[in-house]
Amino acid sequence: MNVKIIDLPKHEDPRGNLSFIEEENHIPFKIERIYWIYDVPGGQIRGGHAFKEQNEFIVALSGSFDVIVDDGKEKRTYSLNRSYYGLYIPNGLWRSMENFSTNSVALVLSSTDYNESDYIRNYEDFLISKDER
Repeated sequence: MNVKIIDLPKHEDPRGNLSFIEEENHIPFKIERIYWIYDVPGGQIRGGHAFKEQNEFIVALSGSFDVIVDDGKEKRTYSLNRSYYGLYIPNGLWRSMENFSTNSVALVLSSTDYNESDYIRNYEDFLISKDER
């Protein structure tokens, strides 16, 4: 599936810890867009789509949530709950996010600018696209 947890630098200090992300160093792409998801009401699911071109790196900056990744044959759940590692998701995979804790913040780094035509929002269309590869 090529999905992987990537550890980020963590500088510990009695005054508070610091972590950072450098494009094409800690993550395998150039960052074109950054967005974050927050104030998710209990029980809600975010995502529920795949990308044709976009790669992503997701970090739980605060709180916790699960990322479910599906390649059309197998589903895996990744629990993100620390700000010093994140989940790399290459394009061509269905992903959704759920089980958000109170006050959680999901930071998403994207390899592309927003482009609605890059999204596959229907799961059946996603499965068809996997068969065409």
